Amino acid sequence: MKRNTYAAVSAALGAVIGVLATLIVFTFVNRQKTFDGDYNRWRKLNLILQQIQENYVDTVDVKELTDAAVVAALGKLDPHSVYLPPVELEASETELSGNFEGIGIQFNVPNDTAIVLSVIPGGPSEKAGLQQGDRIIRVDAREIAGHKTPQDSMVRLMKGPAGTKVRITVERGGEKIPFDITRDKIPVHCVDAAFMLDDTTGYLRLTKFTRTTYSEFITAAERLKALGMTHLIFDLRENTGGYLDQAYLLCNEFLNKGDKVVYMEGLHRKRSDLDADGRGKLKDLQLSVLIDEGSASSSEIFAGAMQDNDRGVIVGRRSFGKGLVQEPVNFTDGSGLRLTVARFYTPSGRCIQKPYTDHYAYDIYERYASGEMTSADSIKVNTDEEYYTAGGRRVYGGGGIVPDVFVPIDTTKASDFYIKCNKKAVAMRFASAMFDRYRSELSAIDDFDRLEAWMESRNIEGQFLAYAAKQGIRPSEGEWSVTSEYMMPQVKALVGRYSKLGEEAFYKFWIVVDKTVEEARKTPRS
Repeated sequence: MKRNTYAAVSAALGAVIGVLATLIVFTFVNRQKTFDGDYNRWRKLNLILQQIQENYVDTVDVKELTDAAVVAALGKLDPHSVYLPPVELEASETELSGNFEGIGIQFNVPNDTAIVLSVIPGGPSEKAGLQQGDRIIRVDAREIAGHKTPQDSMVRLMKGPAGTKVRITVERGGEKIPFDITRDKIPVHCVDAAFMLDDTTGYLRLTKFTRTTYSEFITAAERLKALGMTHLIFDLRENTGGYLDQAYLLCNEFLNKGDKVVYMEGLHRKRSDLDADGRGKLKDLQLSVLIDEGSASSSEIFAGAMQDNDRGVIVGRRSFGKGLVQEPVNFTDGSGLRLTVARFYTPSGRCIQKPYTDHYAYDIYERYASGEMTSADSIKVNTDEEYYTAGGRRVYGGGGIVPDVFVPIDTTKASDFYIKCNKKAVAMRFASAMFDRYRSELSAIDDFDRLEAWMESRNIEGQFLAYAAKQGIRPSEGEWSVTSEYMMPQVKALVGRYSKLGEEAFYKFWIVVDKTVEEARKTPRS
């Protein structure tokens, strides 16, 4: 059920309750009868819903009304206590489970048509014969190409229970080809990229904390150590969190025995402390942790533990500020609650939950408007909540993790040409066109040096400018000399994604213009 539906139903419920309350009181007073409306036992809400069901003038949808009442009640709590109808609950749990059931592809939608970006090895689509670059025209009987079908709707059409079948019709080389695919369990990876930046510096990007996070992280980190890594740049930007136990396991790898990781406490939850056991294998690594305004929850637990134990340097911008612990409460109809039961605190005692303001959902926009994204002096900290790290450094609570090294958003290179290209997704569409043109060459490249050489041999820069010109977008005199060093790595990253290197190629190209990574390479701390 969508939020606007809930809002409308909640408003209607309020109006109905207001009218009914008057009539019921009048009737009951005349009959000298009263009901126990004890708020502490939630009886009033049940009584009102019962009266609506038994006495309301028209037929009501009890399920819809009950859900609306639940949503209205939770709306009076914190912003993260939510009711999830069955479809939303399933999607939420799938995202964090480490696998889902579907056909096993990744795709982009650059021109109102889904283009297969990669086919997961061993998955149903690979077994059926789908290939990178295929354009998905139809799912079963529904045409999805050229109909402005939302991307999430495309995903829902292709996903489904393991063992069920779906017909995917693609366009390949001008021919339309149907594939009958039997859905299956598909692994979802949370380590997007892990590679060496130089002889001793490794880079690892984690997108979420799922059930498989620890095992994926350790596998990638040990591979980088074997390649000579002594300094890890751990990228948690835009990582919205996930399972607490996975965050603890990652912290444990870097900390000494007895070091505090996190503790939790709530009105109905006694304080629970998690300490490191000293068995971690990465205690000798220098560590830099990248965060930004999109880093939340478990990401903040990790960053806070490293900062408070003086174990690593935190680089980037102030994190989101979610210091609440949600406990799942599931119901037999497939719906459920995510109820806040405790706050978590970093080792120094900080709760980094930001205030529940009326503009809570728009806090990130307000940060930008206030100048916080571009100036460290504009970061809002609560100086009344002063804490100290293990080494005696002052840190603050009450609104996210403030980085040790601030890196602003770089807006200086966003020229008019760059902005116009972004609005029309020119770079993404160009990457798709390049793959169409050089499919056999590009899809065979599995070495980054070869990929760079191939890009040079194909004059990617000249081809991109020509492609943009066909879209009616041309840089003004002198504009490209300013824009090219910032934009071309991004263009190459999108093209490189179509090689066998996939996400690794994407981040290796992109990282050249990543100021946060550049800063992290300068300031490692053990």
